[in-house]
Amino acid sequence: MSNPIGANMLLIQSDWNEDKTFKLIPLTNDCPYIEAIYDPSTKVLVMISRVSMTKLHMLPKLDDNGDPAPLKVPRKNGRAVKEERKSIETFQEFYIDNTDAIDALVDIFAINKDKFDYKQYIKK
Repeated sequence: MSNPIGANMLLIQSDWNEDKTFKLIPLTNDCPYIEAIYDPSTKVLVMISRVSMTKLHMLPKLDDNGDPAPLKVPRKNGRAVKEERKSIETFQEFYIDNTDAIDALVDIFAINKDKFDYKQYIKK
């Protein structure tokens, strides 16, 4: 029987915008996370869990062709399309910005932590 907490993710190299970075991807179905990715520009590791929740989001209102419906006059916030509030199911996300906490999570979850140099992407 596999352990649902730890040693069930793989570190891989990835891209985030224009930067090289690292990701953690699950290796087993019992891993509590779908994915984790480190954003080098904000120095934050984003962990996306399997726990889903319903949240309200502002989404573009669509016309009959499925395109965003334009506003006659753009709003003060610069948005030029009609929007509506919708309740959608999303996965819970965790944002870790402490380097020691990132190291601890990698230590717990990554099976290849000794072979993959993820710290090269974490610039202090």
